[in-house]
Amino acid sequence: MIFKLRGHAHDLSFKLYDHFFYCDACNQWSGAGYSCGECKFSIHDKCAFLFNMILEIFDHPSHDGHCLKLLTIGAPHHTDPDCHLCGENTKSILYHFSDCKLNLDIGCIDHLRVPWHHHPLQICYIDICDFCNGRGGYGCFCLQCGFSIHGICASVLDLPEINHPAHVRHPLKLLTDGAPIYTDPRCHICGEDTRNLLYHCDICKFNLDMCCASKSPPPVALSNLKVHEHTLTLMPRLISFVCDACGTEGDRSPYICVQCDFMIFHQKCAQLPRVIHVNHHDHRVSYKYPLGPGEWRCGVCWEEIDWSYGAYSCSLCPSYAIHSLCATRKDVWDGKELDRVPEEVEDIEPFKRNDDNTITHCAHEHNLMSLSKDGEESSLCGACVRPISSYTFYKCSESDCSFILHEMSSSREEKKRHFLSPEQLVLSQWKVYSYLARWCDACLLVCSEGFVYGAMFDLVCTSIDVPFIHGSHPHHLLYLKLEDGQFKTCQSCGFDHSKVVLGCVTLPYMVTLPRYDDHPLTLCYGEKASNKYWCDICERETNPETWFYTCSDCGVTLHILCVLGDIRYAKHGGKICEGFELLHNNRSTRPICDNCYCRCPGSFFITLSGQDDVFFCSFYCFKPDRYPYYNEYHAVCPPWAEELEPNT
Repeated sequence: MIFKLRGHAHDLSFKLYDHFFYCDACNQWSGAGYSCGECKFSIHDKCAFLFNMILEIFDHPSHDGHCLKLLTIGAPHHTDPDCHLCGENTKSILYHFSDCKLNLDIGCIDHLRVPWHHHPLQICYIDICDFCNGRGGYGCFCLQCGFSIHGICASVLDLPEINHPAHVRHPLKLLTDGAPIYTDPRCHICGEDTRNLLYHCDICKFNLDMCCASKSPPPVALSNLKVHEHTLTLMPRLISFVCDACGTEGDRSPYICVQCDFMIFHQKCAQLPRVIHVNHHDHRVSYKYPLGPGEWRCGVCWEEIDWSYGAYSCSLCPSYAIHSLCATRKDVWDGKELDRVPEEVEDIEPFKRNDDNTITHCAHEHNLMSLSKDGEESSLCGACVRPISSYTFYKCSESDCSFILHEMSSSREEKKRHFLSPEQLVLSQWKVYSYLARWCDACLLVCSEGFVYGAMFDLVCTSIDVPFIHGSHPHHLLYLKLEDGQFKTCQSCGFDHSKVVLGCVTLPYMVTLPRYDDHPLTLCYGEKASNKYWCDICERETNPETWFYTCSDCGVTLHILCVLGDIRYAKHGGKICEGFELLHNNRSTRPICDNCYCRCPGSFFITLSGQDDVFFCSFYCFKPDRYPYYNEYHAVCPPWAEELEPNT
């Protein structure tokens, strides 16, 4: 944490020392405080708090009725330098009252009065600050009303009364015990809860939170806007309205346009961009007011759009439109304003055709030759990691390179916009990064081969569009972005997630598993059953209400993870990370996992390169501490590993 000390030229950093250090302010020893790396200056956290924030102390219990002022160069020469309470030398920093020649050292300042709070405050460590809502740190605490504040936060409370451009009629007074009961406790500018600290006008019942008071105030007028041609004027008061820019209701401090019959904007809507790219559409969209007659439906939330208000629409797709607030969400828009930015013709083709039989692909360094099936049926495509089978394919022209590519896989766009990321995604080939394994950020399944988009989204997840139709549900499905602290329960695996995980969404409806069943296995979307089901692979119980694989001919039931594992793109000899590789589980005796002590059930297992005695049945068992959300995403835990004793 960086700390700025009044009168010191450099930034200080907080330190917890293994041994006591010497404070340059009070000349005493302590184990925690702030230090300067440039000039070797150190100061206790308590001294820094008093030195920086409390320049004057009113009505201290030791000297009621007078004001003590902070001195930083020692006691005056005409006074006794000792503290009048404890008798110790006051050193370089102390509080002093000149009329009575009274000195108090820092160690005796445990309680104080300040002009901005009506009760005595105790100097101590606090649990939570009523100003910044942060936890921990040195500060002040009121035993009578529970008010607490960090020392560094108290620096903004020097003014018990301010004049603010958002309320020019009357001065605003500082309150430290919350908004009065006769007024709306939220800030009249931004709408946030004011908590205990706010500035208030008791004539107009106007409230201003500390954030709006300490930052630059919202401008009284806005001109040269992207979404409106006239100047907008701030109306800083509580008033109910419907925003003409987004069509949603507001209850405070809008911007209005007198020239347009009081067109009203939310503060954030007044700054809307005019032309943007969104990740739900391939073309640019532009703001339009009003949207115009028609039956419009938002391309993000799929709700109806009221055409009498503003929205974003596409000039190339006459039926496409998006709510203003949906289009400018952080998970939808990349934050770039494209007004007056020339639109470049993007070359999203993944390859360039050199001649009738040869191409150069963006994800491979060598030229590829076009071939029909030619003894490569069992080879795996470098993009989707599936057998070439009888499909037409491209093969690398270099004799020492075995890269091969389905003709269909070669046509995937080099760049694409997708709802998983506000930024445009670029196609690339999966790479091994040292000892750090990589997984898809959407489904959380580990990748060992194949093509990916962007930072790490696999081909299956990036092939999903919204709205999405899934066989398990009769209605359209939309992608939901959860806020911090929110959880949703997946109807497939039954577990709560703090983000939308596409692992269950992308499960294949039908798979073949010759090792365990000669017939195709189909995905069952759960069912009510009184009897118990058992997995024929791990021989442990299956919950019939969650999804599982079954065979209609044999009646077997199989855990999803037992059938598919937690590694999506896998091939024999492929690397999970440096030093570890995947091998086919086709031995006569299945190896025993070194983590869960069960025989590896899947088609692949992980082993240490060059050794035959280190085995892991899944990535979860290989490195559970590196698996994202592994404490939350329990579905990745092998069902055969639950409640097992070692060496069973």
